[in-house]
Amino acid sequence: MTGETLLALVVGFPLLGAVFNGFFGRFHGRRLAGYLACGAMAMAFLSALGAVKDLAGLDPQVRTIHKHLYTWIDASTFKVDMALTLDPLSAVMILVVTGVGFLIHVYSIGYMAHDDGRVRYFTYLNLFVFFMLMLVLGSSLPVMFLGWEGVGLCSYLLIGFWFDDIAKAVAGKKAFLVNRIGDMFFVLGMFLLFWTYHAVGSGSLAFADMQANAELIQAAKIGGVAVTSLAAFCLFLGATGKSAQIPLFVWLPDAMAGPTPVSALIHAATMVTAGVYMVARMNFLFEMSPGVMSLVAWVGALTALFAATIGMAATDIKKVLAYSTISQLGYMFVAVGVGSYVAGIFHLVTHAFFKGLLFLGAGSVIHGVTTQDIRQMGGVRHKMPWTFWTFLVGTWAIAGLPPFAGFFSKDEILFHAYAGPHGSVPLWFIGYLTGAMTAFYMFRLFALVFLGKTRMSKKEYGKVHESPATMTVPLAILAGLSAIGGLMGLPHAFHMPHLLGDWLAPVFPEFHVAAGAGTELGLMAASVAAAIAGSLLALYFYFKKGYVPVPDNGKASLPASVARDKFYIDEVYDGLVVMPMKAIARFLSATVDAAGVDRVASGWLPGLAGWISKGVTALQNGNTQRYAMALFAGAVALIVYVSLFGVRVPLA
Repeated sequence: MTGETLLALVVGFPLLGAVFNGFFGRFHGRRLAGYLACGAMAMAFLSALGAVKDLAGLDPQVRTIHKHLYTWIDASTFKVDMALTLDPLSAVMILVVTGVGFLIHVYSIGYMAHDDGRVRYFTYLNLFVFFMLMLVLGSSLPVMFLGWEGVGLCSYLLIGFWFDDIAKAVAGKKAFLVNRIGDMFFVLGMFLLFWTYHAVGSGSLAFADMQANAELIQAAKIGGVAVTSLAAFCLFLGATGKSAQIPLFVWLPDAMAGPTPVSALIHAATMVTAGVYMVARMNFLFEMSPGVMSLVAWVGALTALFAATIGMAATDIKKVLAYSTISQLGYMFVAVGVGSYVAGIFHLVTHAFFKGLLFLGAGSVIHGVTTQDIRQMGGVRHKMPWTFWTFLVGTWAIAGLPPFAGFFSKDEILFHAYAGPHGSVPLWFIGYLTGAMTAFYMFRLFALVFLGKTRMSKKEYGKVHESPATMTVPLAILAGLSAIGGLMGLPHAFHMPHLLGDWLAPVFPEFHVAAGAGTELGLMAASVAAAIAGSLLALYFYFKKGYVPVPDNGKASLPASVARDKFYIDEVYDGLVVMPMKAIARFLSATVDAAGVDRVASGWLPGLAGWISKGVTALQNGNTQRYAMALFAGAVALIVYVSLFGVRVPLA
């Protein structure tokens, strides 16, 4: 098959799986639904491998495969093709989405084995993957936005999957509404770009066309502000929603209400990286907006530090990983903000490996322990050896300890934040400090869950068990990827090829670092020292000393209690936004609705509607004599009109 056909199959198989399970799942049962969903993902992954193989066979300067499906919008000068484009960047993304997605689907067979909503679950999961693939393969901003909104919808459905639990339903709504704020700015940025390109005679929002005509819009301004900067700023605000950055990060920790495999797929490996991918894809626009680039980097750095601070105090195993995800996404935004797009995508890939592993490992622990509070665990390693060893690999990788994947990608980001043309020492230092904090809170989590003596009752501890093979095999594979994934981007100081950088070179502008190998090795040594210090400090307090965080209502130091309560950000948003909006709604309900709309609707308006309805109904009462009379009256009226005014026949 040709690359174009394979590209269509990559998105087609997950959609087919979602449609088949969605419409016929009640006939073929819960067990088959999981196997069909996994089969669809396996075929999508194999198709992705075939398409990427064909892409690799092309010359680097023309390394693109385009598949036109149909014309989606054709309105005057605005035309959008439903088309897919595979280039080195989207190739990396589809391999991550389908590869890691397949492992998570397999894991879900064991995790959701006894859930009554299994058919619905796998329908949503396949549909999510379809929209995520549309997002990364879309050849234009509108097609990307279709996938962007689609993953938001599926995220809402999966976070609130157990909607009979009010808290979980509320978490789904919160994710949906917060993301709509970011999406509004995405649409505004898209409109600004269309208006500007249309003014210079293009009007196309296809990525290739926008990049080719980028210089034509560089001088455009609105109120003295460059349109490129306004559009880049709006698109970045959209990214802060999907990728959970300040100020729109508040939805992601609550999203842990969904099933744990959902957290692994949506909130670690795929959807939350959409903002990073979008900035990387629109690099030509952001390169023309240095002020926005600086904002991207600083928001990423501050988000990374802020989320790591909360992660150090969290006690829910999934919430720790949620804040860790927000923090790691901050690293990615630091990378793309300083112009090191390769480093950002590199960390995106390694993060998919080790964070997917950690979330699935957490799900395995929850499956065996039946609690999410790490204060009530301990000693789990004796009961769950496979989960223990694989979780250790993921912890080692995210802590940035060599030789695992997270060390190489995070080190590259820190080096470029320090020595890159858009980097600075303060940016590097925030990333460096966050790295030490990451190592601390991850080994804190690891020690409280797996090491020391158990804090469960004898009866509870006796029930702890290892997960089935459908769950542990994906853990083992992701652990292997977390261990060797860094080989795709070895540091230049090692004088080894940077495989990922060479592959992505045709997509991104050249990135030059003036600092030499000595500086890179020195920064690397400092980063490793910080990671080791953070890890050992956590093991000392939570393993050797046996320290356990105080209960939620217990007395803690002021910094610890503030971090534990998430800096009261939700309360601030509730006071500044939610409560005023509710007050306005109550006021309008008591005044406009009650005194106006309701009174009109319950008074003369229904009577008028009834009178009109009665009259119209009389015209269609089945009385043929009335029908004949109406036809006769109409004919007479027509004859009178023609005799008085004549008939004008337009000439061809």
